[in-house]
Amino acid sequence: MKVDYLIVGAGLAGVCFADFCWQNNKSFVVIDHGKRTSSQVAGGMFNPLVLKRFTSIWEADDQIALAHNFYPQAEKLLQDSFYYKVPIYRKFASIEEQNNWFLACDHPLTAPHLNVQLKKEEIPHIDSPFLFGEVYNTGFLNVGRFINAYQRFLKTHELFLEEEFIYEDVYMKSEGVIYKNVEAKHLIFAEGFSMHNNPFFNLLPLDGTKGELLYVRIPNLKLHSIVKSNIFIIPLGDDMYKIGATYDWADKTDVPTQQARAELLEGLEKLISCPYEVIDHVAGVRPTVKDRRPLVGAHYQYKNIHVLNGLGTRGVLLGPYLADKLYQNIENNVPLDHNINVARYYKKLQLIK
Repeated sequence: MKVDYLIVGAGLAGVCFADFCWQNNKSFVVIDHGKRTSSQVAGGMFNPLVLKRFTSIWEADDQIALAHNFYPQAEKLLQDSFYYKVPIYRKFASIEEQNNWFLACDHPLTAPHLNVQLKKEEIPHIDSPFLFGEVYNTGFLNVGRFINAYQRFLKTHELFLEEEFIYEDVYMKSEGVIYKNVEAKHLIFAEGFSMHNNPFFNLLPLDGTKGELLYVRIPNLKLHSIVKSNIFIIPLGDDMYKIGATYDWADKTDVPTQQARAELLEGLEKLISCPYEVIDHVAGVRPTVKDRRPLVGAHYQYKNIHVLNGLGTRGVLLGPYLADKLYQNIENNVPLDHNINVARYYKKLQLIK
């Protein structure tokens, strides 16, 4: 089998890159072990700001614009629904936070995404004496549904191999790689936290941040927006809500913990004043990088082997954005921004000049 791309990993990064291949009529095949990934247990909330400090995220406008085109197009392709534009209401904990909000409303980078008029209408069962701030260009992706739908699509078109990838079976050639019966011009590794086992890229400083979420049923809440305080609460429909998220830099397992459950429930009980029922508790390790920038680009020695990783806590926006950047770099020689290019680490390691 000869293809343009062999993609390893069918989480958020991998399926986003696969979609750009599909859109551009490039031949490809995806290999994935079929186990649950951190993408599938992600919160899925997207917004253009750091809601703790009311500052803009890196390349926010471009990421939002691409996401608003990419995911609805994927919904049409997959004949499914998983992308929801809903407002986020940031609950203020003090007058100081209100003041910081108004300062951000005057800043050119953040002003387009903030409503200068505070939300004064009460949200039933959520007390907020300091009111709420409304954030624009926000919502959530049902990440698990998106990934599962895309994997089914790939299987239907015989573009998906559910198996463990064996790194030792990669053979280099002058214009690509050979892996078992697949001959590819380019090999893309989009493995998330599993990159630690990858001999081609395990020199890169990928860290992992464990996150845990709860799924709860709250019949009386009737919430139609996302509310963010010390936790977030996302309405999923049918009285179901997603509650998150925790951050643990020490534990690298995907096993839910009682400590995180207690932390999330404490936050929920401070936020709402009505009964709830916990339905599920999930955990995953987010692929994060110490400088808080992704890992994208070619191997320092093998120019046909590439990495697409380090999406961290903002994978919904970074997934399509970085996949597009890597695709354009490979196909059209468009340089990668130094903030995401893995060359920044190869230079520190003195592997390249």
